[in-house]
Amino acid sequence: MTAAAPTAKNKKRVGRTIFLLVMSVAAFLWIAPMIWMYSLSLSSNEALKTNTTSMIPIAFTVENFLSVFQVGLTPRWFMNSVVVTVVTTVMTLGLSAMAGYAFARIPFKGKNLVFAFVLAGLMVPKEAMFIPLFLMFAEVDMHNTYAALILPRAAAPLGVFIMTQFFKAIPYEIEEAAQIDGASRWTVFWRIMLPMSGPALTALAIFTFILTWNDYLWPLVSATQKEMFTITTGLASLQGNFAQATELGALMARGVVASLPLLILFFIFQRYLMRGISVSSGGK
Repeated sequence: MTAAAPTAKNKKRVGRTIFLLVMSVAAFLWIAPMIWMYSLSLSSNEALKTNTTSMIPIAFTVENFLSVFQVGLTPRWFMNSVVVTVVTTVMTLGLSAMAGYAFARIPFKGKNLVFAFVLAGLMVPKEAMFIPLFLMFAEVDMHNTYAALILPRAAAPLGVFIMTQFFKAIPYEIEEAAQIDGASRWTVFWRIMLPMSGPALTALAIFTFILTWNDYLWPLVSATQKEMFTITTGLASLQGNFAQATELGALMARGVVASLPLLILFFIFQRYLMRGISVSSGGK
């Protein structure tokens, strides 16, 4: 008995050490490209013409960051991404919250069938919808507008699912007590259910913000004028410019600046993001 106890503890300690080592290696492999990008962004463009594999800045300089908003239409592209991402996030939160509340609390004919169709949207690749979306917006001459960049993402099946699951978890007694006091359905939703759904709304906002900010394919299809490029398509267009492609440090600096909003958002709200993953996967 006394000899077995230390053996069990040792096995547990070894297992934990192996797990931490494996996770550390996986984390390094995931973060290595980011470290490389930061290293290149702090390196001289002249030095990078001979060596681009170093994980440590070569001929350290901050000139690349000072010139970020002086090349092309980078300030306009950045603002386009801000406008599109913020408006899309707000619209997604509003539509998903109302739809989620309806599916979770309001009885209506065919509710389960409609909800199944909404969830089916999660299984349809967005690339499969590009042609009908492109033709639809072309028919009303809306390409190269903010509306064309925002509307396709406003209705999010994942958002509806997350909000539906959250509202279902709220005790019915709270809603019934408000209705007994004379509150209408809208009052219950706006003043009681919506404030209580803060964690779910925050998680959904983070999901939507990240996905919209990083979106590349749809802005590439819909925005053909440089003035309407988002930061992702704008930076990609600079890669096709030979003069800009040779200035690798400056290009990486623009990539770092473009990723800063996502990094800041993640570090501030990462616990809500983890909670959102738990909710969407059915966890408690």
